Amino acid sequence: MPDNSAADRGPRPPRISRGGKGRRRKPRERSRRRTALVVSAWAVAAIVVVGGGLAGFAYAKLNGNLTSVDLDAKLGADRPEDVDNGSLDILVLGSDSRSGDNAKYGAEDGARSDTAMVVHLYDDRKKASVVSIPRDTLVSRPSCVQEDGATTPAAERVMFNSAYSTGGPACSVKTVEAMTGIRIDHFVEVDFTGFKKLIDKLGGVEITTTESIDDPDSHLKLSAGTHTLNGEQALGLVRTRHAIGDGSDLGRIKLQQTFIRALLEQVKDIGVFSSPTRLYGLADTATSSITTDKGLSSVTDLMNLAKSVRSIGSNDIQMVTLPVTYDTQDPNRVVPLTAQADEVWAALKADQAIPKSALKNSAAEETQKNDTTPDTANAG
Repeated sequence: MPDNSAADRGPRPPRISRGGKGRRRKPRERSRRRTALVVSAWAVAAIVVVGGGLAGFAYAKLNGNLTSVDLDAKLGADRPEDVDNGSLDILVLGSDSRSGDNAKYGAEDGARSDTAMVVHLYDDRKKASVVSIPRDTLVSRPSCVQEDGATTPAAERVMFNSAYSTGGPACSVKTVEAMTGIRIDHFVEVDFTGFKKLIDKLGGVEITTTESIDDPDSHLKLSAGTHTLNGEQALGLVRTRHAIGDGSDLGRIKLQQTFIRALLEQVKDIGVFSSPTRLYGLADTATSSITTDKGLSSVTDLMNLAKSVRSIGSNDIQMVTLPVTYDTQDPNRVVPLTAQADEVWAALKADQAIPKSALKNSAAEETQKNDTTPDTANAG
């Protein structure tokens, strides 16, 4: 049984930004798998807010861009109760498919949801909570229907991100619902290429690092200082793992959460809503880049969601990682801390803020507290 105490994790080399020292976990196999940061649901929706009067051809063009999946048809009636308290729960997925333009990021079989966030929009639409689920979390996956119609039986102790490759987004939703007891109202997915295009259309994102970053796996190399990252560089940043923290997915999640905050601020600050031309360009890119459920499969649906959350700023968002601990059989994997995880999901189900007590003793919080991540600033 491995000892995951701090003393056993070796020296803590200096990392980047915000001072302190990163905590290193036991050596882990370097994975070839890559992660795409998916823009949070309300940010994507905000980009496609088209205001009062799109010309008919433009509206039809944006609607035609959208790809959707009928979750209700795939999941059936055996789902958690739909609590009628005015809140919305959205599963946001980042796909690492290597098809099409994504092939240059390396060969992989199928696709996985290497980034997964449960986005809870509170009833008042003035605040939100985001719970990141580490891709390496060992979970009990329910039976899922594959894309060819065959059924894959339920399995124990499988990695969370394998649900997507087993049965697509519907299986990811079903797995999250089994983990949380929360009915997922919507899902949004974006892949590598879509993410890069969105960042480029936004004009890049500004970050400041206090130390250099050099990660051969994500192909990101930055000197210490302030940089405006283009889409390719931003993708490298959110895929970076070995150059920061303890080299695990837990440190990378913190980096992704920090990036999302900067992205949200940028969407507000660069005036996309006051420029119809720029707004349409962003809307065209966003609708071409995402896959949604049927409930968000039109510009009108996305516009209505966006309008309801436009007042939410980065300071109104509580971002946490699912409380986990390192698996005793495999230190390269994590397992949920049952009591704390139940507390997280119960809070969201009751439309309440996640209490700090739910995060106590979580390896994610300890790793992220000791990690040093880039300071991010608004981009122009």
